[in-house]
Amino acid sequence: MDKKSNIDPVLLQSTRAENSARTMDLFGFGDEFGPLKVIHVHDPAVNLSGVLVVDNVAAGPSIGGLRMAPDVTTTECYRLARAMTLKNAAAGLPHGGGKSVIMGDPRMPADQKEAMIRAFAAALRNETDYIFGPDMGTNEQCMSWVHDEIGRAVGLPREIGGIPLDELGATGWGLYHSVDVALEKLGLTMAGATVVIQGYGSVGYHAARFMADNGAIIIAASDTSGAVKNLAGLDVEALWQLKKNGQSVVDNGDGEVIKGDALVDIACDIWVPAARPDVIHDKNVERLNAKIVAQGANIPVTVSAEHYLHRENVLCLPDFIANAGGVICAAMEYRGSTQQVAFDTIRDKIRTNTGEMLERMDMSERPPREAAQEIAQERVRAAMASRRWSLF
Repeated sequence: MDKKSNIDPVLLQSTRAENSARTMDLFGFGDEFGPLKVIHVHDPAVNLSGVLVVDNVAAGPSIGGLRMAPDVTTTECYRLARAMTLKNAAAGLPHGGGKSVIMGDPRMPADQKEAMIRAFAAALRNETDYIFGPDMGTNEQCMSWVHDEIGRAVGLPREIGGIPLDELGATGWGLYHSVDVALEKLGLTMAGATVVIQGYGSVGYHAARFMADNGAIIIAASDTSGAVKNLAGLDVEALWQLKKNGQSVVDNGDGEVIKGDALVDIACDIWVPAARPDVIHDKNVERLNAKIVAQGANIPVTVSAEHYLHRENVLCLPDFIANAGGVICAAMEYRGSTQQVAFDTIRDKIRTNTGEMLERMDMSERPPREAAQEIAQERVRAAMASRRWSLF
């Protein structure tokens, strides 16, 4: 333990070499792909409670975001880490999947947040199988703190050599292209398509911006305070300015204020969940009235709800295909790429992967996620075959 930092991380770790069943016994999850490590970190000095899950590193060190929320759990962290394994594999990146979470309100005073994130990063200094990135509740500034502590972070501010993927909208850029390919599949176009955005943060805003720039009409948007609806179309930039000023989309004044849950009932062409996991589930999926569900968030639709949508001929684009733009950008930043090259690569990879997924889906009549998982798992297994048997 580093006495100066007063950090005493508690380590719970299970590897394939030791006994993969131990992970299942401890946490209720685990399979042929991982997880490689589950690490819990506690530091009472800064009220820190966090978790790191390194799922699979067969293709290379894992990249995954640091999420901060009051109610995150180890199970959620594992599910997100697995999504990153599939996402990085599907994107053909030389990285495995990992994720980290800190239990806390991301709106806490900045000095408290900085102390907590720095302590978490310092506790994980030697976990070189994991590279930090921004996620819900963290941003480029947070990654600069991690980078200052351990030198192992992506999504950095431009001033220290990063490609600020949240500021530029890397994830939203990729989501736009995945939706565009899906629209072509359905014989539709972006021009005139109606869009609902659930979660008007950096992903939701930029997805809305790119789609609106190409003729789509954003008819509703939500955040934690509620939702606003205007069937004639909302002003994307006006909503974002409110968010930047610390206000809510419900303060817009140009539309009908509704409850956030009512967003599910709005008929549209494209419904974008861009906030928390499991927002579409068995109890509300039948209310959804859309042609395409484009998963901007990670794991925002339960598996059973995805199966229901498939039976109802709603095209549900899986998270690890549609929202991979952020991690593609992060991986390229890590290797010193430029913003333009990164965004061109996001466009090409996501359009190709979405198209391949749709082809496999048609050939097998399986739901999109199953077709996409087949692509990703083939690539993970190929990477695992080249590694020593004891490594995921």
